[in-house]
Amino acid sequence: MKLVDLSEAEDAMQKAVESTQRAFNTIRTGRASASLLDKITVDYYGSPTSLKSLANISTPDASTLMIQSFDPSAVKLIEKAISMSDVGLVPNSDGTLIRLNIPPLTTERRQEFAKIAGKYAEEGRVSVRNVRRDGIDLAKKQEKAGDLSEDESKDMQDEVQNLTDKYIKQIDQALADKEKAIQTV
Repeated sequence: MKLVDLSEAEDAMQKAVESTQRAFNTIRTGRASASLLDKITVDYYGSPTSLKSLANISTPDASTLMIQSFDPSAVKLIEKAISMSDVGLVPNSDGTLIRLNIPPLTTERRQEFAKIAGKYAEEGRVSVRNVRRDGIDLAKKQEKAGDLSEDESKDMQDEVQNLTDKYIKQIDQALADKEKAIQTV
């Protein structure tokens, strides 16, 4: 039987934090960021393709995103995908370049984005807690099977809890940073 492997638990918790951070990157703040378009997929020749693999995305200034398609025939498809997405931006195209103007956020929109960030943070916390539950359950099973003494099992459970606290604190800090960025005018 496999003993509780703290490095596996720590890796899983780290991945939950990284996933949460990636989710935060897709939330708009007052500044233009290419990561706003991470979730957009374009129906390119019948298959869903990420926008990043079809075009070069740049930020010429703090309130503009510029998209230059590698394939000029895909410009209309990219425009359509952006229009139909939930990013809430209207593409302006001159046939070769697509410009997205990032309007300043209203107070209500900032609060809405802060709530979305909170939801992503809670999903990350739940992932970390699930890893904790699995680690503690494994330690208890091994104690019951006689592979670990009661003290070793308790120590293992405490270490899993300490890891959990550490990674939940990282998620909370990332949330605080994102909320600050969202609220900054």
